[in-house]
Amino acid sequence: MSGHEFQSHFEVSGDVDHTDQSTSLTEANVQEMRYILDRYPQPRSAIMPMLHYVQSVDGRISPAGVQVVAELVGVSEAQVNGVATFYTMYKRRPAGTQHVGVCVTSLCAIMGGDYLMDTCEKHLGIKAGETTPDGQISLEAVECNAACDFAPVMMVNWEFMDNMTPDTAVDLLDKLRSGEEVHSTRGAKITSWKEAERVLAGFPDGRADEGPTAGHASLTGLNIARERGWGAPDPASIPAPEPKPEEQK
Repeated sequence: MSGHEFQSHFEVSGDVDHTDQSTSLTEANVQEMRYILDRYPQPRSAIMPMLHYVQSVDGRISPAGVQVVAELVGVSEAQVNGVATFYTMYKRRPAGTQHVGVCVTSLCAIMGGDYLMDTCEKHLGIKAGETTPDGQISLEAVECNAACDFAPVMMVNWEFMDNMTPDTAVDLLDKLRSGEEVHSTRGAKITSWKEAERVLAGFPDGRADEGPTAGHASLTGLNIARERGWGAPDPASIPAPEPKPEEQK
């Protein structure tokens, strides 16, 4: 035995923070949540986008948000809480204006993800799962961003920042804290975590086609195929498969 074991960074304890009963939800917000509900034939299917909407307003899953979702969908608050505490994208305490994730799983870890996390924690003066005292940045250890060809990767409000180094991580954090314009490696200009959550709730911000949608590593095979004139065979030129013996009877 090596004495080592897999380290998971999923948040596994704690419930929605009911000690903080504050909310910014208004009747206008509740009406928009009704718009979300109307999109789904099965009301329960609206729980997840509605929770993203709650975060876009309150910056977290608030008790008031849980109550509104439960009432609109027609389920218990316990059922809504069950969804909110199962998925790591739902925050039980306020996230920062900018939410930064560092992938620390498998390939990203091998390529330096752990060093990125250590750098971010030291530079911000917080640990993963915490928010800076000024509320500007929250930090999260992410279990795989599905971007191994760009490892190590970070995310800002769910937008990719590829091929990061400790130096570029520090530069990114400084720009976010100072309010400088930051663009995702494969996506749009970074806005704020709340604005990103509103998009996830189903309210497009018109920036879906802003910025590149694929990076060099993802396009390498396609570019080689184009250079060499490779392509998929013409379906009409593919011979029919030989019939199986049982089909010849």
